[in-house]
Amino acid sequence: MNEKKLTLYRRYHLGYIFQMYNLIPNLTVRENIEVGAWLSKEPLPVNDLLKTLGLWEHRDKIPSQLSGGQQQRTAIGRAVVKNPDILLCDEPTGALDYRTSKDILGLIEQLNRLYGNTVVMVTHNDAIKYMADLVVRLRDGQIQKQYRNETRMSAEDLEW
Repeated sequence: MNEKKLTLYRRYHLGYIFQMYNLIPNLTVRENIEVGAWLSKEPLPVNDLLKTLGLWEHRDKIPSQLSGGQQQRTAIGRAVVKNPDILLCDEPTGALDYRTSKDILGLIEQLNRLYGNTVVMVTHNDAIKYMADLVVRLRDGQIQKQYRNETRMSAEDLEW
């Protein structure tokens, strides 16, 4: 693809969740999520998503008024509102405590069931592999091992 086609592919088919949230500091929760909606031809309803994410009562707050988990939920909302085919998650729990990490993983799991998007997650947390259908282990950019999970676990059942 040329650069323009690649840009359009990213815009309409990919959603990104980063470890460090990358929220716009002077926009509210709602506005940060709406940024993602503006990038989509068929965005999900923002109000419904705010409720699903547990952010309805925080919708008018700016990121500095939120906990780390609430900021990550906002970042997830921004990625998911686009209704992407593929959701790319780069260490989505890396900056969070244990309980909040499990909540965020459960939320990603719930959104996957609700909206049917493919989730690709990069993580150093070995326990998260038990949630996956397919596990690909990399070392120095090379595939070391690849296998299908025979018995998947829910986020709530994970321990580390």
